[in-house]
Amino acid sequence: MRRVLDPIDRVSEIIFGLLMALAITGSLSVASAGGQEVRSMMLAALGCNIAWGLVDGIMYLVGTLTERTRKASLIARLRAAPAAADAHALIAADLPERLRDAADGTLLESLRRHLLALPRASLDARLRRNDYAGALGVFLLVVLSTFPVVIPYALLDDPKVAMRMSNLVSLVTLFAGGWILARHAGGSPWKGGLAMAATGAALSATIIALGG
Repeated sequence: MRRVLDPIDRVSEIIFGLLMALAITGSLSVASAGGQEVRSMMLAALGCNIAWGLVDGIMYLVGTLTERTRKASLIARLRAAPAAADAHALIAADLPERLRDAADGTLLESLRRHLLALPRASLDARLRRNDYAGALGVFLLVVLSTFPVVIPYALLDDPKVAMRMSNLVSLVTLFAGGWILARHAGGSPWKGGLAMAATGAALSATIIALGG
């Protein structure tokens, strides 16, 4: 069964949700925070990520529909091209710059034949069940990433200790995300994990400084 979301999508959504939650928890003044302030902060973090999870899920569908429509449009233009050379030009224009520079006539012709051989059903731009499952997955990942950040505040009475524990858990989660991405890319998991933890901490501080 084909994965609905690839590792990059999954880790990126988790990190995004984590940073959004940290932006809310980081605004809490632990020196004067009482029970009511902590509860309000937790609800605000959850509400923020529910809203952004919904937005991200909808944009996932928009992006999927846009890309699928673009692909169908390219196939239609290839089929209408009067000559193979015209089709090659259309394909080359659609390739990333580095691939375009390296693509010769043989490769372009191979791509043309492959694209024209695609079944018409695969060119249907309408959203499918897996697309909605992917959007739901995006939403859930953003929302669920709130809990590692806020659970320490629910379990610990001292807001200062809770904030330290929350930040520690967040750094571990960021490190794990970087580890997974680096391993997926074939790089060094340790370097990827450390880089993601450092980048996440810097981004979180910047978001808080800019008002969240």
